[in-house]
Amino acid sequence: MAQTTLSSGDGRSPRTAFVLAGGGSLGAVEVGMLQALLDWGETPTFVVGASAGAINAAYFATEPTRTCTEKLERLWCMLKRRDVLPFNILGVLRRRGHLVDSYALRRLLERHLPYQKLEHAALPVHIVASDMLTGHEVLLSSGPVIDAVLASTAIPGVFPPVQIGSQWLVDGGVANNTPISTAMNLGATRIVVLPTGFACALNRPPPGAVARAMHALSLLVSRQLAHDAERFTGARIQLRIVPSLCPLNISAYDYSAAASLITQARASTHQWLAAGGLDRDWVPDQLHDHHHG
Repeated sequence: MAQTTLSSGDGRSPRTAFVLAGGGSLGAVEVGMLQALLDWGETPTFVVGASAGAINAAYFATEPTRTCTEKLERLWCMLKRRDVLPFNILGVLRRRGHLVDSYALRRLLERHLPYQKLEHAALPVHIVASDMLTGHEVLLSSGPVIDAVLASTAIPGVFPPVQIGSQWLVDGGVANNTPISTAMNLGATRIVVLPTGFACALNRPPPGAVARAMHALSLLVSRQLAHDAERFTGARIQLRIVPSLCPLNISAYDYSAAASLITQARASTHQWLAAGGLDRDWVPDQLHDHHHG
């Protein structure tokens, strides 16, 4: 398959950023999207990730190849909820300020990320977190990669905040879960957004406090992305948004469906690419408010 080449407008090749959004367990769909984009010949100049997208971005930056995404696919497929969210009722009873410790996720990242600092990645990678006190976006482009990813995924009240320097940081979704503006500020002239989508076909709220919090966050992410897409489409950048899966009845708290999500996302992204998705400004219908009867 041939890569679609778009000019930056000044005769130079575009600086392409892949922007990976958050969405809990639905982050698995980004793996299928990455595989299809690589199959098509698309490679980014740099990647930006927030929340669950920070995990994928950091891993992809290890080696931005199809082989790397196949390893990432195997990692997602072996994940269990307890590998990310080991709920501890004693911690709740002690009123420690969060529901879940981050030690399990830290161990997982330590086992699978082969580099220690963001600036050592093979592909430039930028992680978005949020200042817990002000809510302002904090961009992490250097320093310990695991601390950066843990900060970006620290859903307030669910995971503990992460201290980096003098700041206490939480989930990047608080400030900018799909950081299009961040990629622009970093010099991207062409942005490909990989959204996780949301469970638009659930027939009842997911059970449990954490599951409902993550579902609500995924709804917020999609609404923010729809707003940003309308804002930036036709601006000084070329903005392309890969359509998310729809209808979708998998909760952002359900880690058992990764294999199916990746397969579906890879196939649907191939279809979008073959239909010229990279050639036109278009905001996918899946981003707008909708439901399935």
